[in-house]
Amino acid sequence: MNYPKSINDLIDCFKDLPGVGEKTAERMALSTLDFEKEKLDYFAKSFIDVKTKIRRCKTCNNISENELCEICKDKSRDNQRLCIVEDIRSIILFEKNKIFSGKYHVFDKLISPIEGIGPDDIDINKLLERIKNEEIKEIIIAIKPSLEGETTAMYIKKCLENNSTVIVSKIAQGIPMGAAMEYIDPLTLETAFYNRKEI
Repeated sequence: MNYPKSINDLIDCFKDLPGVGEKTAERMALSTLDFEKEKLDYFAKSFIDVKTKIRRCKTCNNISENELCEICKDKSRDNQRLCIVEDIRSIILFEKNKIFSGKYHVFDKLISPIEGIGPDDIDINKLLERIKNEEIKEIIIAIKPSLEGETTAMYIKKCLENNSTVIVSKIAQGIPMGAAMEYIDPLTLETAFYNRKEI
C-alpha cells in the first residue's frame, strides 16, 4: 500500500533529521495521526518558532531568543576564562556536565583548505576584540582533535602571540582523533578539560 502524499511528505521531512532512517521516519509520521489537533498545532508551531525566534548571541555566537544568550548575561560566571568551541552542541555538553564555569565563544567553521575555508572565514577579529574588551586571561580551546581543529587552534595561538597577558591552553589528548565532542563520554571530556595543556 502506498501512503497518501501528505504522509509521504511528512516521512520525507522526518528523514531529513540526523540519524532518522526510512522506518523511523515512517513510525514518527504515522504516530502524528493519533495526536489531538492542539498537540499537532503546538508541534508545528515549535518547528516554526525555532526558525523565526532563534538567533545568534551577538557576543559569543551561541543560540538565543534574545540579543545576548543566558550564559553571556550570567554575572556569576568567570568572565576571565573563555572556552572556544566549534558548535553549540559542545556548549550544551559542557553545561550539562558542569565542566566549565566561564564564558564561551563559538566558531561555526574551522580552517580547512580542502573545503576552501581560510583564516579570514572564521571571524577571528570578533574573538580578538572580545579578548581585548573583556580582559580575558585564559583561552581554552575545546575543538575536536582533527587536522582542521589543530590548524584552527594554532592560528588562534599565532594571533595572540603578542599578547603576553593571555594564556592559551587546549584540552588534553585522550579524545579520539576526529571524534565529535557530543559523542565523548562525560568523564573522558572532564579529564581532558582539567588536564588541558598550554600551547
